[in-house]
Amino acid sequence: MTMLRDPSVKYSAFPQVPLANREWPTRVTTSAPIWLSTDMRDGNQSLIDPMDAEKKARFFDLLVKCGFKEIEVGFPSAGATEFDFISGLVKNGRIPGDVTPQVLTQSRADLIRTSFDSLEGAKTAIVHVYNAVSPAWRKIVFGMEMDEIKGIAIEGAKQLRDNAARLPGTDWRFEYSPETFSTAELDFSIEVCEAVMNILQPTTDKPIILNLPATVEASTANIYADQIEYFCKNLPNRDRAIISLHTHNDRGTGVAAAELGLLAGADRVEGCLFGNGERTGNTCLVTVALNLYTQGVDPCLDFSNIDEVIQTVEYCNNLPVHPRHPYGGELVYTAFSGSHQDAIKKGFAARERQNDQRWEVPYLPIDPADLGRSYEAVIRVNSQSGKGGVAWVLEQDKGLKLPKKMQASFSHVVQALADETSRELGAEDIWHAFERQYLTTEAKRFQLVDWSESHAGTDRIFAGKLTIDGTPRSVSGRGNGLMSSVIAALSESGGPVMDIVDYSEHAIGQGSNVQAAAYVECRTADGKSLFGCGLDTDVATASVRAILSAANAA
Repeated sequence: MTMLRDPSVKYSAFPQVPLANREWPTRVTTSAPIWLSTDMRDGNQSLIDPMDAEKKARFFDLLVKCGFKEIEVGFPSAGATEFDFISGLVKNGRIPGDVTPQVLTQSRADLIRTSFDSLEGAKTAIVHVYNAVSPAWRKIVFGMEMDEIKGIAIEGAKQLRDNAARLPGTDWRFEYSPETFSTAELDFSIEVCEAVMNILQPTTDKPIILNLPATVEASTANIYADQIEYFCKNLPNRDRAIISLHTHNDRGTGVAAAELGLLAGADRVEGCLFGNGERTGNTCLVTVALNLYTQGVDPCLDFSNIDEVIQTVEYCNNLPVHPRHPYGGELVYTAFSGSHQDAIKKGFAARERQNDQRWEVPYLPIDPADLGRSYEAVIRVNSQSGKGGVAWVLEQDKGLKLPKKMQASFSHVVQALADETSRELGAEDIWHAFERQYLTTEAKRFQLVDWSESHAGTDRIFAGKLTIDGTPRSVSGRGNGLMSSVIAALSESGGPVMDIVDYSEHAIGQGSNVQAAAYVECRTADGKSLFGCGLDTDVATASVRAILSAANAA
């Protein structure tokens, strides 16, 4: 086989839909669709190692816990394992009263009968029949004309009707898919669906589900939306049908196609958690649902413990959820970039001053806490990080609120450490670097042993016992305040000559465990800035330690 120099000549642009006065572009979604999880069928059949009964039971329980009311539990005609699991759900009373199980079958009499038998005894159930209708399948796969394809659908509808009458103990509902809808002629899809409806005679109180799958995503999402709107506007007795979407992700826009399809008039979305499914997968129901959530629309699904959902899905599918997967990935709420970190840090600071619950934090479209995530991993530090990220980690981990200039100064220390280690720095790495820079006195010139203070008129006198260059010494200094008297004592004992430029302090903790943190910026005679930090249960001692910390930085 010879590779073409320009492979694009093999392909044709997808045709436009003859839709005048399209309405979907100006619509807004204001409520959640009907959800159907097809993890246990479409998702399962795409796995290298399909789920066994234990995994399927665990997945089913997860879907119920998340709030799914319609669950495609399998393909019972595929074999005894599938059939026994599905019938076991019914016989063992595992299906809650408000949950409707669904099964899928091709439009063949024997397979449809088996599908009904698997759900015998259920309170209510959906049997989903499909057959492919598009030109490539008609010509290449089946070698059939349109009338023959339509005949398969009609026969499938008759089988649905007759098997429901055979087992009257269940409230049977019907779903039909003109499979490969996304690449089929729209008028033919409507014609086939109308023929199925004529057999099954749905009503507004008991509508049929017509599923319009993007079996292969072959166009941009806006064209799929045009297809859906065209179908909805031209289907006879539209009020007797629930229009369902089943979008695949071949072009990487399965979620967009589902969202635009809802705007175009659809009522229901089928898909899998985190987008599992054949080839590139189905639309991700987590993403579609939480996209609604971020727009102020209740998705009516519960992902408040997203990590538990991920853990179960990864176990059952034996596939990892990508760390960058929307909403669920391990890194999706994490910023490494310095400018991102600074914006996020300021966003959280602004929230503390808010008088309402409105969420507005830069780079975070959703509050991680709403999905059960903590804020600890929102900012992580590596060689790309800046002062905001370093300050955030210290504040979250140790309660330290570094002044802005000190953040910038210490970030250089962390940057050097990140470059040296060539790895991400954890909270302990940053804390140990902070200790070495500002708090630890070992191998430093000035170490505090004890101190006292007295007054002489308006002056204050500092009397301290220090270890200076390893030698114990008594020092004293006079100033108009405690910190200026400490600086005077140091300068008279061979320390740096410096002035205080900025000072701040705050409490860490509450009650009997409260500790004071003091920060100081000093400037030497030659204009160099020195930063220091002191921690102590006594705020005055913390400020003395901060001055000594700055002097040690000289």
